[in-house]
Amino acid sequence: MVSADRRTLHGMTAELMIEAEGLVKSFGRTRALQGVDLAVPRGTVLGVLGPNGAGKTTAVRILSTLLTPDAGTARINGLDVVRQAERVRQSIGLTGQYASVDEDLTGQQNLELFGTLLELGRVGARRRAVELLDWFDLTDAAHRPAKTYSGGMRRRLDLAASLVGSPDVIFLDEPTTGLDPAKREDMWDVVRSLVANGATVLLTTQYLEEADALADAITVIDHGRVIAHDTPDGLKRVVGGQTLEVRPADPAHLAPTAAILSRVGSGAPADEVRKGVLAVPVTDDSALTESVARLATAGIAVTELSLHLPSLDEVFFTLTGRTAADDDTTTRTEAAA
Repeated sequence: MVSADRRTLHGMTAELMIEAEGLVKSFGRTRALQGVDLAVPRGTVLGVLGPNGAGKTTAVRILSTLLTPDAGTARINGLDVVRQAERVRQSIGLTGQYASVDEDLTGQQNLELFGTLLELGRVGARRRAVELLDWFDLTDAAHRPAKTYSGGMRRRLDLAASLVGSPDVIFLDEPTTGLDPAKREDMWDVVRSLVANGATVLLTTQYLEEADALADAITVIDHGRVIAHDTPDGLKRVVGGQTLEVRPADPAHLAPTAAILSRVGSGAPADEVRKGVLAVPVTDDSALTESVARLATAGIAVTELSLHLPSLDEVFFTLTGRTAADDDTTTRTEAAA
């Protein structure tokens, strides 16, 4: 899959910052990875999805030099993760599923410690800590022990710690696990800011809407193999065409609305997918304008009218036979790696 250090993205040739070819890794009799290929162009986000135990975290640990592959190769910004591991570690940031900060240290002490380990010097480490505390809205809590932080604050501190060295490549392994929806969206804004500033991100997640919101491309892994790779919209087309949904303002108009939708659809009858909402599969965008015209002619007012591709949840189920909700956020095999 990966045959060169450049890839075409949106019609332009882009430098690859993350490359993997044929990664294989076993833990005893369990083969966590069975020949995984990955490619992430500079300044983009790759979302890596897969059922629980698919091998996502194992791949991240190999790419971040925490594990050695049994076979295959991987490069970060052209550097081999095995032969040039120390140089790779100098150019990456990693936020795992569990916090890497010391809960007995304050937020500022944690970040200064990371800065010292990265040889920023005492002054440089302090300056960088102050910058990151401000960026992640943690200044007011800078001198409190991390164990007093809320869950969302700890995740922000953990991500800040991974950015102390201003890495070119950032691995986010389920970074929003356990956060409420509002805090999750705050983290999304951080990821967007990182990419806008030139970083390259590999994101594993169990939240399919997260991958949909952030990723330029998505790779789906199952049983240690890549089973799909495309843009979010491209993957959605795996399930089929688009769906037209309509909610008539008057519930008494459900039957005539269903008749109209069935005529503009791809041949299937309209179904009531939610109370008062009818849906029908359609072959192209023209169904939207045609349905508007037909509903207006019939004098049927609507409160909702939308045309959309299948959700990533439906794609996930089609590809793997499971929904993301069927899976926990950690695996016994990967946690032991």
